Amino acid sequence: MRTRVIFVLVVLSIFVFGCAPKEEMPRLIPMEDFFRNPESAGFNLSPDGEHLAFMKPWQNRLNVHVQKIGKEEVARISSATERDIAGFIWANNSRIAYVQDTAGDENFRLYAVNIDGSDFKELTPFEKVRVSIIDELENDDEHMLIDMNKRDARVFDVYRININTGKMQMIAQNPGNVTGWMTDHDGNLRVAITTDGVNTSVLYRNSEKEDFQNLITTTFKETLTPLFFTFDNKNLYVASNIGRDKEAIYEYDVENKKNIKLLYEHPEVDVNYLLKSDKRKIITGVYYYTDKGHYFFFDKNRKQLQESLEKRLPGYEVSVTSASKDETKVLVRTYSDRSLGAYYYFDRDAEDFKKLVDVSPWLNEDELAEMKPISYKSRDGLTIYGYLTLPKGVKSKNLPVIINPHGGPWARDTWGFLPDVQFLANRGYAVLQMNFRTSTGYGRKFWEAGFKQSGLAIQDDITDGVLWLIEQGIADPERVGIYGGSYGGYCTLAGVAFTPDLYACGVDYVGISSWFTILESIPPYWEPMRDMFYEMVGDPEKDKELLEATSPLFHADKIKAPLFVAQGANDPRVNIKESDQIVDALKERGIEVEYMVKDNEGHGFRNEENRFDFYRAMEKFLGKHLGGRVEEKIQK
Repeated sequence: MRTRVIFVLVVLSIFVFGCAPKEEMPRLIPMEDFFRNPESAGFNLSPDGEHLAFMKPWQNRLNVHVQKIGKEEVARISSATERDIAGFIWANNSRIAYVQDTAGDENFRLYAVNIDGSDFKELTPFEKVRVSIIDELENDDEHMLIDMNKRDARVFDVYRININTGKMQMIAQNPGNVTGWMTDHDGNLRVAITTDGVNTSVLYRNSEKEDFQNLITTTFKETLTPLFFTFDNKNLYVASNIGRDKEAIYEYDVENKKNIKLLYEHPEVDVNYLLKSDKRKIITGVYYYTDKGHYFFFDKNRKQLQESLEKRLPGYEVSVTSASKDETKVLVRTYSDRSLGAYYYFDRDAEDFKKLVDVSPWLNEDELAEMKPISYKSRDGLTIYGYLTLPKGVKSKNLPVIINPHGGPWARDTWGFLPDVQFLANRGYAVLQMNFRTSTGYGRKFWEAGFKQSGLAIQDDITDGVLWLIEQGIADPERVGIYGGSYGGYCTLAGVAFTPDLYACGVDYVGISSWFTILESIPPYWEPMRDMFYEMVGDPEKDKELLEATSPLFHADKIKAPLFVAQGANDPRVNIKESDQIVDALKERGIEVEYMVKDNEGHGFRNEENRFDFYRAMEKFLGKHLGGRVEEKIQK
């Protein structure tokens, strides 16, 4: 009866007033709800499927927790208070290894601890050394393979390390040009990737007793990327664009040094992610990205699993994130453009399916905005793909707009939940993200079209996105702002410097202001790729005029829009000098610039309280210059 009354009132309002009731924006969602740490995240099954490990906040930091399946008790096994644990893996069924850096310096150290919290050990207690895990060696409960730049800060050697004692042995010394290592299915180190700066080689050996031999050498523009070994450990599955524009998946014959079987290709995008079943020793499918992510399955069993999960969880993207060694138990993650989703546990034999946790239960997806795939033409006719998020509850006309170019620049934006995008949409802004030329995933030609085009054709692609929004009537030309991080921060500075009449304000988050200073301060372990950077961005000597013309610092006199700059003091990628120098240049000219520096952060703000400070200040800054909604009460 109540539904009938509502329907009659709606019809009556249309009859009397000539229109439907006015749509209104959702409530102003507290800023902290978008940027607080998740309830729990990063769930991972133990190899035997008996325990769950996951990240959960403790004293405002993400720490590792363990829970036996079917039990209520949860054990916290790490005690980070200064910085979140960056990631973890199961070293064996009873021990977990994790990595953590200091104040954002990205010099990750390796730690290990038993699942009951006992026998904690810092395995790599070295200053200014970065560690990463190569192989957890699933058939060896006492060791794993790591690489680290302890001997030489520029390169990474491979060590076999005891996860209980920290005792280690170098098993491969980097000659100075290896940028990546790969093991076979038995944990033997048998592939190395090398570079001379502009040419890439794949090296191979039949066993660890032999020397590496060259399989193939290509320019860095051509790829033959080993994904993993065939299950007999003889050949390789690779992603390659040799002789073609888009990467495709092949089987590569090691003995004869050639691709022998095309497994999957897509006419529009690169394909470089291959799914497998270690238990059944088969490849099961591929995953690729167009406007959204898509699967193609070779294996009926894996296809049926996906279909059954999607049937159980309609309306969401669904992925299997972890499985027990026997593959009878799996962890499932859902997500969408309006939700960080949830984790589920599925015992396939027992048909036991249950929700573990909502990642951000305090967010109501009905109050959030849809992210819609879009495309437009750049001024030279190139199709640019991207995503447009329009504020919910208002007409899509004459809106304040935030242009949000991605970092990299050799990366891409994808469809899904982004807290900053949803935050901005809730404040009343339309948000446009574009995969400008040189973004990855669209093939070699599109990628190379952006070489040495920072501040030029790449920036034109961004500008053309603004003009497209104006032509559509979506954007108010007087209320367009630009915000981005890292290379997106560069695009912000380039936007306000090279098109000063286009933007009403800008937010530069750990962005680049000068190509000369950024190339001087790259981390030592990027040194082997310096010549490649020169070819993609520009050589400070040979291309001096180009880099001067495209470095916003040298054009600070053209900037007139208010700017907000945020920077981590310990950023190893974009040194704090990048922000200091542009802020100083603008202040000398009397341009309004707000500057936030966090002493315990690096390339982006990981600590929750710093995210709160940044986005609270950003909200007020944008509200002042673009007129979006602002939360008056500061959340405690």
